Amino acid sequence: MNKIGVLTSGGDSPGMNAAVRAVVRTACCKNMEVTGIRYGYKGLLEEDFVELNMRNVCDIIHRGGTKIYTARCPEFKYEESVRKAVEIAKKNGIEGLVVIGGDGSFRGARDLSNFGLPCVAIPGTIDNDIVCTDYTIGFDTCLNTIQHMVDRLRDTIESHSRCSVVEVMGARAGYLTLNAGIAVGATAIVIPEIPYDIEKNVIEKINRTKATGKNHFIVMVAEGVRFRDGITVEQMAKEIEEKTGVETRATVLGHIQRGGSPTVRDRVTASQMGTKAVHLLHEGKSNRVVVMHGETITDHDINEALNMKKTIDMDLYNCAMEISL
Repeated sequence: MNKIGVLTSGGDSPGMNAAVRAVVRTACCKNMEVTGIRYGYKGLLEEDFVELNMRNVCDIIHRGGTKIYTARCPEFKYEESVRKAVEIAKKNGIEGLVVIGGDGSFRGARDLSNFGLPCVAIPGTIDNDIVCTDYTIGFDTCLNTIQHMVDRLRDTIESHSRCSVVEVMGARAGYLTLNAGIAVGATAIVIPEIPYDIEKNVIEKINRTKATGKNHFIVMVAEGVRFRDGITVEQMAKEIEEKTGVETRATVLGHIQRGGSPTVRDRVTASQMGTKAVHLLHEGKSNRVVVMHGETITDHDINEALNMKKTIDMDLYNCAMEISL
C-alpha cells in the first residue's frame, strides 16, 4: 500500500493519540502516506481529511482525547453510507484504514472491509469491554483517574463520618467499577454483570461493617446499573441513609473519567497496537482487530471477535467481596 487512513471513532479514551502517532510513524518507516480522517466515520463521509506525517504527530503521545477528533455516526449502520465511504476513500487514494474505537467502530471496519476497503481495528475504550482482548487503550488511565478522585472524596466522608455512593462509567460493563472499587477499599460494589439486592448486598454490609467500628463507607456503582434498573445513585443514597442512619451523599464522576494524560501502560500498549495495525495492512491483511492476550500483541478476525462473549472475572469479584469489610 502507498497510502492509508486513520480515524478514531466513538467515545474518546486516553492513549488514542499515542496510537495515531504510532500508526503514522510506522507507516512513514514503510514509505506509506497517512491521511488523518477527522471526526471518525462522520468525517470519512464528509471528506474531512488532514495529512499526517512524522512531524505533525510530535508532542501528542502524552495528551488525552484525540488529535483527529471523534464523533458518533448513526448513518454508518446503513449499507448506502458504507458504500459511499468506500468510494470516497478510493477517490482520495486511501488503500487501507486503521480504525481506533470500540465494538461499534469494529462493526464499521468490518462493513468497510466487506465492501472492498481493507481495515484493521484497534480497541480504544476506557470500559475494557471489548470481548476479544484482555486490554483496551484507556482503561488504566481511567482507573487511575477514578482512584485519585475517590481518594480525595474519602478525605471528606471520613471527616464527616459519611457514606458516599459513587457512580462510575460503564454503560454495559462493570470492569472499571470492580477494579476501582478494590483499589479504593469500597465497602460495596454494584455492577451490571452480577445480580444484586440493595438490602442484602449494600445496606446489610454497611451495617455489619459499622458494627465493627468503622464510621465511613464507599459504595461504588457502575452506571450500567442505572440504565438497566432505572435506580439512580441519588435514590440509592437516600435509601442507605434511611436504613443505616449514616449520612449519605451521591457523587457522579461523569466525563472527567475520560480525560487526562495517559499512563505509561496506555502509551506503550497504544504504540504497540498502532505499529501492529500498520504491519497487518502492509502485509495485505484485512478485517482484523489488534488485541492483547496477556502481554502479547496479536490479532483476530473481526467477525470472530464480534461474536465472542466476555464475562466478569469471578475470582476478582469474589476477592472484592471478601476484603470489603
